[in-house]
Amino acid sequence: MVMDKQQPLLRRLATAAGGVAAALALAACGAAAPGAVQGKTSLAAFRNDFVTFKYPQTWKPFAFSQSGGLHYNPFLFLSTQPAHNPCRTSGTSTICGWPVGHLSANGVLVLWENRGYPGWTLRSAPGQSTKVGGRPAKRAVEKPGRCGAIGANETIAIAIARPLQDNWTAVTACIHDADLAAANGQIDALLASTRFLRP
Repeated sequence: MVMDKQQPLLRRLATAAGGVAAALALAACGAAAPGAVQGKTSLAAFRNDFVTFKYPQTWKPFAFSQSGGLHYNPFLFLSTQPAHNPCRTSGTSTICGWPVGHLSANGVLVLWENRGYPGWTLRSAPGQSTKVGGRPAKRAVEKPGRCGAIGANETIAIAIARPLQDNWTAVTACIHDADLAAANGQIDALLASTRFLRP
């Protein structure tokens, strides 16, 4: 008789416990979901008559058109902070520096340039062989490298061969970030989305 009374009570307690466990599981799932959504990076697209690619929307593009001399032609900066014209001309000579004075915490600066120099070959560029937009390339990583001049803790230098003799596209990424793996992943994604529209 006592057993009969206890069994329905135990069943009710088990059912209630199961309901609480299910509610906790749902709450945990609900708490995890926003984090997963926040972890996704919204992308924007850049396109000019030479190249197209995708990049994190928090990076702002600064299109630039000025020949820095015979061998140097910067055409785009991407940065997490405002950039300025890095070149100044005096007489017949033009000198170009950095478009950002100092990278702030978690800052990124990406420079796109077309370069040409007599006798240049991809073989002479430092780094590991790779491909960008279907073109042969080399990728070198230094810590801090030349980007240390603006407070970066890593420099990624990519030389991409162009189908023009002695010419290449140089992409330099300056990173000031505690999470270098995440920043490198963003650079990798940008490069993977790159498509060249003309030589």
